[in-house]
Amino acid sequence: MSDDALPEADAEPGLPHPRHVHTLVGHTEAEEAAASAIQSGRMHHAWMITGPKGVGKATLAWRMARRLLGVKTDPSAPLAHAGADPVNQRMEALSHPDLLLVRRPYDEQRKRLKGEITIEEARRIPSFFSRRAAEGGWRVAIIDSADEMNRNAANGLLKSLEEPPERGILILVVTSPGRLPTTVRSRCRRLHLRAPDEAACAEWLVDTHKIARDEAALLAKLAKGAPGRALAFHTSGLADMQRDLAAAFGASGRLDQSGIEKLVGKATGTDSHQARAVLFDMMAGEGARRARAAASAGDAAQAGRWAEASRRITSLAREAETLYLDPRQSLLAAFSLLDDAARQSAA
Repeated sequence: MSDDALPEADAEPGLPHPRHVHTLVGHTEAEEAAASAIQSGRMHHAWMITGPKGVGKATLAWRMARRLLGVKTDPSAPLAHAGADPVNQRMEALSHPDLLLVRRPYDEQRKRLKGEITIEEARRIPSFFSRRAAEGGWRVAIIDSADEMNRNAANGLLKSLEEPPERGILILVVTSPGRLPTTVRSRCRRLHLRAPDEAACAEWLVDTHKIARDEAALLAKLAKGAPGRALAFHTSGLADMQRDLAAAFGASGRLDQSGIEKLVGKATGTDSHQARAVLFDMMAGEGARRARAAASAGDAAQAGRWAEASRRITSLAREAETLYLDPRQSLLAAFSLLDDAARQSAA
């Protein structure tokens, strides 16, 4: 498989990589903060952009990188840029000498992306910053997603954080900051991006991508308002999985075996990695939703059971990815956690 055909760990299947995205939905305040710091010339050496999946974290990171590396500006937004600029074109081709992208590598032996960012990948960062800027300006390294670093990789990152390189900027894209050591988090300036409300996300899907209003509303709900995530669900055709999951809970509140098999079948076929990740997310989200409902009803014990099921499903999903566990058995184990919570709640 050629390098051009390899899957990219930091891109949603069916959507362009964030380096090819030229618009950012919302987040003007965060853009203004980053643009002001860049213009001042007194940039903090490490930035952590946090928020839910699909909210625009990586898009913002690339907009910051473009401004730092001298892409021609556009007045339409604080960090807007000219797409036809030759510097931008080299960045999109990943051929700019003062830009480094660190992400989960491709495992040639298993023919799939590795489940984590390894120490070998992290070691590229101090090596990159040890060199002079080829074009005499800033050097920018982006880690996407930094919370996918294993422990050794995260510890290896500390050298670059403790000894900031001159005119070198490190941008960490992070979905789950708690997975990173405190020593890493404490050395970064944080920009937190919040998803717009579901109505605004749905309206964007309708207006910009011409998606039917009912479908857009479901996608926005499924993605919790995160525009990129909602669009990824649409392009991947995975919105129906949410309907199937809802249908799998019978009238008694217990999971129906035939419904489980239908969902597992969708998530374990050829090229089903995205579907599997989405299904794990949906199951964890279902547990969290039921926990909130139970807490609102004043049933602390039931809320605790559902919250624990959600937490364990999230942990199981990560283990399945990093330890290459059997996909079918991992999904069945997750469904078992949901069903146990449903059974105890109905008792």
